[in-house]
Amino acid sequence: MWLVTLLLLYSLQEVHSEDVGSTRLYFVNASLQRVTYSSSVGVSLPCPAGGTPSAILRWYLATGDDIYDVPHIRHVYANGTLQLYPFSPSAYNSYIHDNDYFCTAENQAGKIRSPNIRIKAVFREPYTVRVADQRSMRGNVAVFKCLIPTAVQEYVSVVSWERDTVSIVPGNRFLLTSFGALYISEVQKEDGLSTYRCITRHKYSGETRQSNGARLSVMDPNESSPTILDSFQGGEVYAGQSIELPCIAGGYPSPAVRWLKDGRPLPSDARWTRRLTGLTISDLRQEDSGNYACEVTNSFGSKEVSGQLHIIDPLRVTLSPKNLKTGISSTLFFTCTVEGSPEYTINWYRNTEPIFPDQHISIQGQHNDTLQITAAQKFHSGAYQCFASRKGHTSQDFSIILLEDGTPRIVTSFSERVVNPGEPFSLVCEAKGAPPPSITWTLDDEPVVRDSTYKTSQYTQSDGLTVSHVNVSNPLIRDGGVYRCVARNSAGSAEYQARINVRGPPRIRPMRDMTAVAGRNTYITCRVIGYPYYSIKWLKDGMQLPDNHRQVLFDNGTLRLTDVQKGADEGTYLCSVLIQPHVSINQTVHVSVKVPPLIQPFDIPSTSVGKLIYIACVVSSGDMPIRITWHKDGQLIVPGPTSGVAIETKEFMSSLQISKVTLKHNGNYTCIASNAAATVSWERQLIVTVPPRFVVQPNNQDCIYGKAGVLNCSVEGYPPPKVMWKHAKGVGNPQQYHPVPLTGRIQIMSNGSLLIRHVLEDDRGYYLCQASNGVGSDISKSMILTVKIPAMITSHPNTTMARKGQTKELNCTARGEQPIIIRWERGDTVIDAERNPRYSITINKKGDEVISTLKLNPADRGDSVFFSCHAINSYGEGRGLIQLTVQEPPDPPELEVREVKDRSMNLRWIQRFDGNSIITSYDIEYKNKSDSWDHMYTTRNISPTNNQANIVELHPACVYSIRMYSYNKIGRSLPSKELTISTEEAPPDGPPMDVILQPMTSQSIRVTWRAPKKELQNGVIRGYQIGYRENGPGSNGQYSIVEMKATGDSEVYTLDNLKKFAQYGVVVQAFNRAGTGPSSTEINATTLEDVPSEPPQNVRAISVTSDEAVITWAEPPRLTLHGVLKGYRVVFWSLFPDGEWGEMQNITTTREQVELRGLEKFTNYSVQVLAYTQAGDGVRSNVLYIQTREDLPGPPAGIKAVPSSLSSVVVSWLPPHKPNGVIRKYTIYCSSPGSGQPAPSEYEANPEMLFYHITHLSRGKQYHIWAAAVTTAGRGNMSSKVIVEPAGKVPAKILSFGGTVTTPWMKEVRLPCKSVGEPAPTIKWTKDSEDAAIPVTADSQRQILSNGTLVLRSVKAEDSGYYTCTATNTLGFDTIIVNLVVQVPPDQPRLTVSTTSTSSITLAWIPGDNGGSSIRGFVLQYSVDNTEEWRDVFISSSERSFRLDNLRCGTWYKVKLAAKNSVGSGRISEIIEAKTHGREPVFNKDQPLLTHINSTHAGLNLQGWTSGGCPITDMMLEFRPKGTWAWQSIKANSTTQLFLSELREATWYELKMKACNSAGCGNQSSQFATTDYDGSTIPPIKSARGEGDDVKKLFSIGSPVILVTIGVALLFIIRKKRKEKRLKRLRDAKSLAEMLISKNNRSIDTPVKGPPQGPRLHIDIPRVQLLIEDKEGIKQIGEDKAAVPVTDTEFSQSVNPQNFCTGVSLHHQALIQNSGPLIDMSDIRPGTNPVSRKSIKSAHSSRNRYSSQWTLSRPSQSQSTASARTLTSDWRTMGSHAITATESDSYSASLSQDTDKGRNSMVSTESASSTYEELARAYEHAKLEEHLQHAKFTITECFISDSSSDQMTTGTNDPADSMTSLSTPSEPGICRFTASPPKPQDYDRGKNVAVPIPHRANKSEFCNLPLYMKTDPFFRKQGELHDPCPAVPPREASIRSLSQRAYHTQGRHKTLDSAKQQALTLGHSGPGSLGSGTATLPQRTLTMPGSNAAATASTSSTGSNPSNSGNKMGGSRDSLLESSSSALGRLQKQSAGAYSKSYTLV
Repeated sequence: MWLVTLLLLYSLQEVHSEDVGSTRLYFVNASLQRVTYSSSVGVSLPCPAGGTPSAILRWYLATGDDIYDVPHIRHVYANGTLQLYPFSPSAYNSYIHDNDYFCTAENQAGKIRSPNIRIKAVFREPYTVRVADQRSMRGNVAVFKCLIPTAVQEYVSVVSWERDTVSIVPGNRFLLTSFGALYISEVQKEDGLSTYRCITRHKYSGETRQSNGARLSVMDPNESSPTILDSFQGGEVYAGQSIELPCIAGGYPSPAVRWLKDGRPLPSDARWTRRLTGLTISDLRQEDSGNYACEVTNSFGSKEVSGQLHIIDPLRVTLSPKNLKTGISSTLFFTCTVEGSPEYTINWYRNTEPIFPDQHISIQGQHNDTLQITAAQKFHSGAYQCFASRKGHTSQDFSIILLEDGTPRIVTSFSERVVNPGEPFSLVCEAKGAPPPSITWTLDDEPVVRDSTYKTSQYTQSDGLTVSHVNVSNPLIRDGGVYRCVARNSAGSAEYQARINVRGPPRIRPMRDMTAVAGRNTYITCRVIGYPYYSIKWLKDGMQLPDNHRQVLFDNGTLRLTDVQKGADEGTYLCSVLIQPHVSINQTVHVSVKVPPLIQPFDIPSTSVGKLIYIACVVSSGDMPIRITWHKDGQLIVPGPTSGVAIETKEFMSSLQISKVTLKHNGNYTCIASNAAATVSWERQLIVTVPPRFVVQPNNQDCIYGKAGVLNCSVEGYPPPKVMWKHAKGVGNPQQYHPVPLTGRIQIMSNGSLLIRHVLEDDRGYYLCQASNGVGSDISKSMILTVKIPAMITSHPNTTMARKGQTKELNCTARGEQPIIIRWERGDTVIDAERNPRYSITINKKGDEVISTLKLNPADRGDSVFFSCHAINSYGEGRGLIQLTVQEPPDPPELEVREVKDRSMNLRWIQRFDGNSIITSYDIEYKNKSDSWDHMYTTRNISPTNNQANIVELHPACVYSIRMYSYNKIGRSLPSKELTISTEEAPPDGPPMDVILQPMTSQSIRVTWRAPKKELQNGVIRGYQIGYRENGPGSNGQYSIVEMKATGDSEVYTLDNLKKFAQYGVVVQAFNRAGTGPSSTEINATTLEDVPSEPPQNVRAISVTSDEAVITWAEPPRLTLHGVLKGYRVVFWSLFPDGEWGEMQNITTTREQVELRGLEKFTNYSVQVLAYTQAGDGVRSNVLYIQTREDLPGPPAGIKAVPSSLSSVVVSWLPPHKPNGVIRKYTIYCSSPGSGQPAPSEYEANPEMLFYHITHLSRGKQYHIWAAAVTTAGRGNMSSKVIVEPAGKVPAKILSFGGTVTTPWMKEVRLPCKSVGEPAPTIKWTKDSEDAAIPVTADSQRQILSNGTLVLRSVKAEDSGYYTCTATNTLGFDTIIVNLVVQVPPDQPRLTVSTTSTSSITLAWIPGDNGGSSIRGFVLQYSVDNTEEWRDVFISSSERSFRLDNLRCGTWYKVKLAAKNSVGSGRISEIIEAKTHGREPVFNKDQPLLTHINSTHAGLNLQGWTSGGCPITDMMLEFRPKGTWAWQSIKANSTTQLFLSELREATWYELKMKACNSAGCGNQSSQFATTDYDGSTIPPIKSARGEGDDVKKLFSIGSPVILVTIGVALLFIIRKKRKEKRLKRLRDAKSLAEMLISKNNRSIDTPVKGPPQGPRLHIDIPRVQLLIEDKEGIKQIGEDKAAVPVTDTEFSQSVNPQNFCTGVSLHHQALIQNSGPLIDMSDIRPGTNPVSRKSIKSAHSSRNRYSSQWTLSRPSQSQSTASARTLTSDWRTMGSHAITATESDSYSASLSQDTDKGRNSMVSTESASSTYEELARAYEHAKLEEHLQHAKFTITECFISDSSSDQMTTGTNDPADSMTSLSTPSEPGICRFTASPPKPQDYDRGKNVAVPIPHRANKSEFCNLPLYMKTDPFFRKQGELHDPCPAVPPREASIRSLSQRAYHTQGRHKTLDSAKQQALTLGHSGPGSLGSGTATLPQRTLTMPGSNAAATASTSSTGSNPSNSGNKMGGSRDSLLESSSSALGRLQKQSAGAYSKSYTLV
């Protein structure tokens, strides 16, 4: 407790008071409320209060008694420090050592007291702490508690726990709670091998105790409900603290813990922490109060523990006002504000005395928190304290109040003044007082009332100054006079007055009569108003005043009368005011004088009891009547027998008589006389004397030492006698008495008795009680005080040591009153020496002391306990406590082997008993088992803080014997039990040999080596670890490790995924079952070169001239070159104004600069730069844009001139093909050859205008007109000249020009057709269709403006074509043709997989149709197969392959690709799947699973796992004893060996291992048995489970099975519902297909003329493409492509019934309006459900790139012999070198008769319904084809198979009728149609229709011809009808006659006469044409092996050879097209090639 003293002294430096300088009292530590200290240490306690200047500090008991000094027990120093000394138990006094104290501080400001401080002494008592043994299941939590006796629980706390004498460090599985418990989580078997002890410390004595050692019994998991192991209870906790609520439960399965607060889950709060130990709440708040419940639950039950937690804030008190200085008679309010707990009590104190309500004080409020003092008096000054208390906690605050005489005083006033009427004035009066006064105003003694004339105000400032104003805004004469301000408060009043004169005629206000009191002063005021006046005079009885010294006349006319006398001053007074010379005004007032009573003084003599007394009170003067009364001690005396007083009163006299005086008549008597003038009094005291006498006489008395004693002596008398005590030491005759010093210990009580609060031995002797009061003689009486000493132990040892087996003596010395009995106890048992011969007790007396000796012979281990000696006599008992410790050598340690390795072993031991002496060291001895202990090895002096050791430098595979000793200061223990162990195998000691590296690729190196030397292998080499690292700059130097299994003496391994062109260092290590050996010497090799991975840096482009630019760059970063830089390539291409790209060019250089020459002038170019190495080109740089400079423009592209009148012409022209800049203007030249003018006329036109009107020409003259364009560079070349002649009548001419117009789709296009002519021509627009020119009519999409311009809105692909504008008048017509090309998004690419590796997939693709615009790039999307998280990769347009890197090993990926052009992104390709190399890990069956097994450990061989090509990332092991339920899990590193430790001896175990990599997980299971303790093996386990265990097992297994069964049943029901829905959709789809077919089954006799009427339906099926492939009829002339004409004659009944040809039109007008819900199947695989896509997707289908491959055949007599001929058509991408096609795979078709049979064989999958739906829609496609509309379609077979089933055909067994070979093996559906040809009358509907061959401006190498397939029977002769499919050259076939129409000779269209047409046709006809046609079909058509082409075709077409029914048409995935050149060559060799068509439903 000296620490408490130091803290308090230190805290004196930090004084906490509001204002020490002003209050001069303060508290140092007001929060100190409890002090506990050790009786053997004592405590020093400074006073918590203080003051400045120095305050008097005193200590009191809580009862209010003063503290007195007790020698050697208690002392109070002058500085206020309370000292309590150490004491023995026999000197304990609860009045001193266990009581409430408080301290006060007092000075002139007041007196304050501290809160009560509980001071308690704690003895050194014997106690033991204990820990009970515990039980726990493995995997559960074990709880150890330190059991501390209740008597000392408050002072003893747990400081640590030991495990086998080693302190437990909290963490991992061992946790120490805040309340001293030890938690062991995840209990393991080895935890039961240790002992656990708790260490405690006494807070005040510092003593420590160690508990007994407790054991933990670890049980195997057994299914059980939860059991609460540790819980909490409710209580109160202060806010701001932390609390831990323990909640630990055991059970199996391990119970789950759930916390609730007030029945609801805990809120989320960072202050709430759930730990293993329970719930911890930090920074507690009041809202945390509530009922807390902990629920523990497992599958076998639940338990709950709860408690109510109350959070209370510490009390905080604030008293206001704080420091107040005010006046007497004030009203004071004190408010005590308490914060914190809502339950508290308040007590008030003034100067440390409790305050009780009285006439001045009242205590108010719900908690008595308001103190009110009314009419405060001087004695109310002091220190006021408010104490708030709650359950032992107290808080206080105080305030210093100073009350002064607060009589008001005027501090500021106004002066006399003169004002004019109407002149405002203001008067101010300021006064101070306590309390602040209030001010009132009078005018000539009349109150000033606030009205319209007088404005008054009053306020009090913060310093207590009261300010009052009177404002007069418009004064009149009546407002003049004497103004007086009077300040009043409860202490008195003060006033001030002055005259205010208002100018005007003077007059005197009427004055009222006055009354004056004789002997006092009075004032008479003359109330004159008006000004000026000369003087004011007063007269009385005609005489001018003053006429004596008592009269004073002031200048303002006021008369003062001093010491008023009735005769002289009473009468009438006249006030005379002289207002003019000799003119006065007068007013009178009468003054009456009243005389107050005057009492003649009198005295009251002292008297004695029983005498008579008479007191007279005479009034000598005063106005009558006079009333006289008597009072005693302030109370009115009522005469009569009760009071014993008689009163007789006359007119001016009253007498008081007491006939028999008693003591009750003592007191103050007052005579009071009053009349109308005043009340006066006279007071005197009556004293009645009584001599002293004893009421209780002193008697001899015995007192016990240390206790309180009272010496009785009670006296009475009056005046009260004074008692004095005297003391004479000794017990003989008294020698000399001395006054007893009165201290706090000795006090005289109010009745005269002497109180000795703590009797000491020096207090014995004679005492004399003497009393006197001055009346009579003194009295006295003596007595003898005898002090009895209780028995007490004065000397004994606290602790002592003994050695086991030796004799030990314990001594105890006692003193006190004889006789004294001494008793010995061992612990709590009394020692009986007679019955126990080991003990003997002897007693010796030495003076007044008694010495007792206890002898132990011999001392034993059990004597290490507390012994106590008890001294007893008649007056008390003393006790001495002795702790005996018997020491001996320690017990031998319990030794066990934790781990055995090849060259070392780890030993662990437990020291059970240390012999009560600290263990100093350990020795370990070990030897070979075959040797004797004479040849042992020793490890000595092992530190006692260790409980384990490693023995090293052992030999592998050797058997050792081990034993151990422990040492303490007493000696050495016996040897421990001998253990026998065997060491393990060792890793190899040598590295692999002959390591050779060989680079294979840019990212791989092959490593070869041989095994280490045989003698260094240390076992069988199981495999190798290859470590490799990059040795280049920036590498971290760490090796990456790969493993492989050993295959023989020579090994090879390839390292891949290395950095490109980087040097690597490689080392190789061998490993066996024991581990890895040393590595080989590092060998370096460099990977091969690769292409640079980053582009050149800082690429810049500068335009130098109009056709030259300079490109500069910097070298790429060195690390990204991946090889030796060979040079750079600059790739560049032009960007044309229409958005198209020019030809891509490149330049190679070794410099970092290149000049581009010969560029197009004023053209935008895109530039990219790449670096290349020996391996190839690197990554291109970002596209850089540059524009060449302007130059002279080229000539206008065309010019026209037409007459518009007799004197004017109109000229129009086209902009130059190469403007070479921004056209600024055009110059038009006009000249007449015969005019004689040397220079032509020049006209200028704005660049926006492309026509000009030239006037003022001469009639009849011809004019040459030409034009030129002008840029900033100058005038360009001239156009060609045209000749024109003005004319009056002008035939219709068109000024606009024809040509090609290219536009993106969905845009608005304007086709101009400006015309001139007289009369005005009419404009007509037509569009070329399949067989005629269709007039263009205006609608919502088309409009013809007044100037002839055709406006097309939201153009689509079908809007492409040739538009003809014709201008006509009576004189002629003119025509222009405009070729409109609409660009659309590109077609889907054909995506394939090239190669794969463990981390990459290389893809290749063939682009589809570019949609009329150059492809700008590709978007590649990929994702892991089982996810939909797609990632995007953007690829350049020039790339045709790409490698996806950094992929997961052994993983399936989905990939899709889309192309982008200037219009947008095209359709996405089919999703393809690819898998990276690698598979899941597999355990090598040749490898042993376990490498080593003993009684408690098992070594696992993790090297037996092969990675499968993908690194192993996770490895999980689970094991359990066989027959148990709980698995123990361990995560392991796949590259290390693992030991399972702490296993049971002689037990069978089950083991499961799971190794995982990115490709999946592999599993391996096994069983093994640990050996017995001696190393012997055990037999296989036999099941011995009881019936109850089987039931539990059945239940635990059956429950999940039942749940799974229910789940499967629910899933089956759900799938059945879905199946029914799918079947319904399937039936609906089939019905739709049949309905569509039936709608088309119209009569073939009905002729079809012209185009079909009404909208033509188009259904968008993104997954289904109509691929129309020209098998043989394709011819390429230049770069243009023509349509393929096929005549309707091919459908004739007379032709070969087995073959026919048809043409197809793919233009569907109502694309958007008539398409139904769009089904997007582009992103799914067969068997999945398509998802609806927004209708905007239909825009992508406008080019109608959809594929359907159906077989069209005519029904015949024998369906089995009918063969199907196919033709596949395709949208093609136009290119200069090759023709490519898109392709898809999903479904196909074949023949059958029965549709219902297919339905019965349907498999209910999502693909089924979607197949029928697509079938119906694809059928609609074909039905709407122009030629096929005339055929009758019939479904001959349709069935759908599951994607996983084999291909099926029904209805026929003839393989020739099956087209399953056309589909892929995964195709889920097969359907087939037949079609009958149209009627012959439709043959001629396509005659004389020609298809123009379009071209694109400036793009002679490209052609974007829309696909028109038109029939033209003109190309055939009737004699050729036997040839169903002649090969017609497409170029000739595309030309139609233009003989009826006049065109400008632009070279676009040609008209052939019939002779030429016949020549073209006859050139390809002949008898053998049919056969050759069949032989030259593309690869998709397969012919019978072994037959020549001609024969095969001939027989199949004629049907004469039935054996040909076995011919099979097949398909391949190869390109559908052949090069146009080869196709043309074949055409030249054939006379008539067969032309066939097929539709494949893909």
